[in-house]
Amino acid sequence: MFEKIRQILRPGQPEVLSEHRPESNWQTRWVTTEFDNRRVDVYRPERDVSGAVLFLHGHGRVMLKENPAFTRQFEEHGLIAVCPDGGKSWWLDVLCPDFSPEITPQRWIVDRFLPWIESQIGIVTPGIGLLGVSMGGQGVLQLAYRYASRFPAVAAISPAVDFDQLYGSGIPLDQMFPDRESARQATVVLNLHPLAWPRHQFFCCDPTDVEWFDGCARLGMKLSSSGILHERDLETTGGGHSWNYFNHMAPTAVQHLAAALRKLA
Repeated sequence: MFEKIRQILRPGQPEVLSEHRPESNWQTRWVTTEFDNRRVDVYRPERDVSGAVLFLHGHGRVMLKENPAFTRQFEEHGLIAVCPDGGKSWWLDVLCPDFSPEITPQRWIVDRFLPWIESQIGIVTPGIGLLGVSMGGQGVLQLAYRYASRFPAVAAISPAVDFDQLYGSGIPLDQMFPDRESARQATVVLNLHPLAWPRHQFFCCDPTDVEWFDGCARLGMKLSSSGILHERDLETTGGGHSWNYFNHMAPTAVQHLAAALRKLA
């Protein structure tokens, strides 16, 4: 079990960075700044801007600044990408010692960070799509389900839906919840609202991703049984829970957001 946890949580690095490399100046279009004493990476495309994407990273805190697979998609679709560093907070509406003793990660995004994004890039919700991988994948789903009118466009790659299975492994989740059942009660599947859901949602998971596939399958079944429209891909394989798979699904996920933002505009 703990070996599996180490595999899930290790930071890792994108393993296919040499493939499909964008134009030679792509790295210069990423800028690292700071807000609220937190690192924020921002990508501004060379082409005309059509929308913006808020990206939430996984537990390994791997951002997208060095990732040409996602950058290529942002450039192709004319999307500004904003990527904050949230530590190992799980992006929940629960106080996390790794994030802040005063404000939950989710409230920070909605109350503090979102107004900053809107003032800095000149795009307001619902023109800001949500994108996340792993820990960040479940984080963007949590945001979209709670603030569906503000975030009607969301794409989650390999979302760690059943994060409660990691309770007791020595990560910040242990300090955020008194027991595993409390953590389970905060998972995405148990917090769906049948009348308030994002109109453009997509999630995917590699069927060989033994840790998170079952949770994604359960989420899909619950959405379907509740009559909630969504798109999902639980068939495409590309390396399990890894950046090989994340990068492989980047075109599908970003294209979904770009199309949704065009409709919303």
